[in-house]
Amino acid sequence: MSYDPQNPFAKILRGELPCFKLFEDDKTLAFMDIMPQSDGHALIIPKEPAVTLLDLSEESAVAMARLTRRVAIAAQKALGCAGIQVMQLNGPIAGQTVPHIHFHVIPRYERAELTLHAAKLGDMEKIKALGEKIAAAL
Repeated sequence: MSYDPQNPFAKILRGELPCFKLFEDDKTLAFMDIMPQSDGHALIIPKEPAVTLLDLSEESAVAMARLTRRVAIAAQKALGCAGIQVMQLNGPIAGQTVPHIHFHVIPRYERAELTLHAAKLGDMEKIKALGEKIAAAL
C-alpha cells in the first residue's frame, strides 16, 4: 500500500488538523487519541511517511520506540493506572484504521473494560485535561 499524504496523521504533522500534543521532536510526535479506548490513550507517530512498521526506517523505528516508552512511563506516573498496554497494528486486516504507522499507549485500570478501537469520539475537555497531566510528567 502506498503512503497517502492526505491521511489524518499527515495532516496533523503539517498543522492542518489540531491535536492535543504531548511531545514533539525532529523525528516523532506524541498526542492524545480523540477516540480513546481508555482514559489517557495516547498515540506516537513518526514524522517519516510510512504506512506500517515494515515500511519504516530503522532510525525512525528506534525514535518511536524510545518515545513510546517515555509516554508509557509518564502516563502511568501521571494517571496512576494499574498497567499500560502498548499496541501497534499493521494493515487493515490487523485493525489499522489510519494509514500512517503509529503506536498506541493505552492506560489500563482495575475493573475497567476498553472501548472499541476507533469507535467513538471522546470527551474533548477530558482528553485535553488528561493530556496535560501526561505532558507535565514527560
